[in-house]
Amino acid sequence: MSRCQTPYTFAVTDLERRVLAALDPEALVDTLCRFVAVRSLNGTPGEDDAQRFFAGEMRAIGLDVDTWPLDMPSLRRHPAYTAETERAEGLGVTGSMGRGDGPSLILNGHVDVVPVGDERRWTYPPWQGTVADGRVYGRGALDMKGALCCALFAAKAIRDAGVALAGRLLIQSVIGEEDGGTGTLGAIVRGPGADAAIVMEPTELQLAPAQAGALNFRITVPGRTAHGAMRAEGVSAIEKFVPILQALLAFEADRNEAIRDPLFASYALPIPLCPGIVRAGHWASNVAESLVCEGRYGIAVGEDLAAARDRFEDAVARAALEDPWLSEHPPLVEWWGAQFAPASIPADHAIVRAVGAAFEDAAGRTPRLQGMTYGADMRLLVNQGGIPTMMFGPGDIRVAHQPDEHVPIDDLVTATRTLALTAVRFCGTRA
Repeated sequence: MSRCQTPYTFAVTDLERRVLAALDPEALVDTLCRFVAVRSLNGTPGEDDAQRFFAGEMRAIGLDVDTWPLDMPSLRRHPAYTAETERAEGLGVTGSMGRGDGPSLILNGHVDVVPVGDERRWTYPPWQGTVADGRVYGRGALDMKGALCCALFAAKAIRDAGVALAGRLLIQSVIGEEDGGTGTLGAIVRGPGADAAIVMEPTELQLAPAQAGALNFRITVPGRTAHGAMRAEGVSAIEKFVPILQALLAFEADRNEAIRDPLFASYALPIPLCPGIVRAGHWASNVAESLVCEGRYGIAVGEDLAAARDRFEDAVARAALEDPWLSEHPPLVEWWGAQFAPASIPADHAIVRAVGAAFEDAAGRTPRLQGMTYGADMRLLVNQGGIPTMMFGPGDIRVAHQPDEHVPIDDLVTATRTLALTAVRFCGTRA
């Protein structure tokens, strides 16, 4: 990881001190705990329940709030639309403050969360925010309702301090990020745009001007069934998958060895290839007649998606040619569900420098620059919205999507302070 070389720093002004003094960490944590209790599972009506909750919280602090039904038929026709869940409806929510002609800034976060799994594996109930050990526990506390609360309370501190922004601060609360970005795409289509944006995914408070991409793949391997007592007369799709898996792991190693981007130098696998689900056979005492493997294929920053798919398919095809059965019965590769393109902006872009300087003043330490290996809505704001966008947020992505998901309260406070200073400085102030 490299440290952020900010070409300028700010002396914290009296106005900014008023903003920082107006922050209310206790109310932030209380709001987050109530937010976690809204069961906003991806692709369920709970997404809109969470949107209504957050819209209400933004209205309560005096933001102008725009809510609208997403035009799902139109979004499905958009070339950037991808989804694993087909929604009949969804709700868009954007809060805003400031009406001047100064620079505008978007703070973007999603309300949808992934399933909790076996609740017995959780130390604390997943559907309530629990404060313990200096952290807030619960599904979505980290990914990423905590960050949305940071944006909310940064805006509240600015308003409570009596500061009028010269530009416009917008908080986009979106659905469907986990399965492709439906909500952010809807917000881009509706507008307004902005001069810059921050997607508040968990970055461990590091400045992330780059995110890798990720494509969902499905490989179907054919076999020939037979009674298990006559196994030699069948062809096991499970056995035939083994050389394909070995070839993909070698392919992954070669791809990652070629990565030279310093923003990803600290990762053992900057662009992992992860076979996540394997299903085979239909009866325990039969030879498996087919196998389906679904997984995630990491894409490097700057890599062309079509070329990346071709390279993957070629790796599978070459492995199949080495096997007499598979050469005659080739596996089928399909691309489905979420397709996250990579995205980046220059590491010295004005928004990166602004957040870096704000973090330095808010936290009292030098920020770090780091690329993120996961797909996120940053790529839609950059690639589709044409908005220079970075990622910055509280907590560690390593504890997302797991039992005992949590976010440190200190991170929430630091992120809120950083976002408040960034908004005041980036958007400017007026008398």
